Amino acid sequence: MNTIEIGFDLEHRDKLITVTSPLLPDLGELVKFLEQIWKYRWLTNNGPFHQKLEAELCKYLKVGYLSLFTNGTLPLITALQALRVTGEVITTPYSFVATTHAIWWNGLKPVFVDIDPVTCNINPDKIEEAITPRTTAIMPVHVYGTPCDTERIQAIADKHGLKVIYDAAHAFGVEVNGKSILEAGDMSTLSFHATKVYNTVEGGALITHDKETKQYIDYLRNFGFSGETEIVAPGINSKMDEIRAAYGLINLKQADAAIESRKQVAMWFRDALKNVKGISYLEDMPDVKHNYAYFPIFVDADVYGMTRDELYAKMKMRNVLGRRYFYPLISNLSVYRSLETADPSHLPVANKIADSVICLPMYAGLTKEETDRVVAQIIK
Repeated sequence: MNTIEIGFDLEHRDKLITVTSPLLPDLGELVKFLEQIWKYRWLTNNGPFHQKLEAELCKYLKVGYLSLFTNGTLPLITALQALRVTGEVITTPYSFVATTHAIWWNGLKPVFVDIDPVTCNINPDKIEEAITPRTTAIMPVHVYGTPCDTERIQAIADKHGLKVIYDAAHAFGVEVNGKSILEAGDMSTLSFHATKVYNTVEGGALITHDKETKQYIDYLRNFGFSGETEIVAPGINSKMDEIRAAYGLINLKQADAAIESRKQVAMWFRDALKNVKGISYLEDMPDVKHNYAYFPIFVDADVYGMTRDELYAKMKMRNVLGRRYFYPLISNLSVYRSLETADPSHLPVANKIADSVICLPMYAGLTKEETDRVVAQIIK
């Protein structure tokens, strides 16, 4: 069998603890699905695996309507298009760049507000003062899968007539009081990137609340076609293909077990780090079903005796890879720092968190021995 030159040392990879590792479907079962795809020669354009995955995800996530996409950024862009958002969009600087990029790609102006120091989510206390006559929407992020204060955000949106689109890239399977967090706002988006709790290699979804809106989203993700010759809007090509849909169907079977494994890893970390001065972390919230997508720690250099970057480098030297996620802040990137709301004095909490965070290795299957190795680099 021909092999591909990998370009890095696989032989010694087992000595490295990576920040994440993808959840992979059973290879034998995937091959059987691929044989079906090869037999029917239907690779894309709303094929049977695509339709089945949408239906299964709706049931698993407890949502009414879901449209699959080829990645997690295009649902954000499409949601803004579908809701005809104009002018300014209030959002958080503490996120992955795709959140703000989606706003920019729609010709809109991102308006940054500071974050809550406990949850790392957008601070509802800061939203209303950022609203101007040009504001038409709010785009919060459920950071690390921790739910935003959706009730307060919705109350503000209702008061001012604003749309709410949640970037729920981290929030797969998260529930509050038994209800999916994805039901909040006008729309929510998911990412199924390989690094996420659940993945389709690359992929994403847009969650809507009624059949008509889903139909319009489905038009937009297929060039705007509503039939063989009719175009209802200037859409884009962002459909998920059959191969990734098949991969996703198999992976969905092990999502619950993967989340339970992640929960155990979080418990190991919390127990080991609870008495380390200068190191803090997020706790579970009451009435929330968490997915344990990430395990961020926050380094208080004055108390801990070492800066975040010094600890990050120390871990890396010992083959333990963390990630400074999110650093730098979106508002501090060269492409956005000219915005008036990007001024660091306007975002003190977000800047402090960004300068102190390290996400520790977190994935299903991480062993107690491996978490002990990670902790050993943190405990002095």
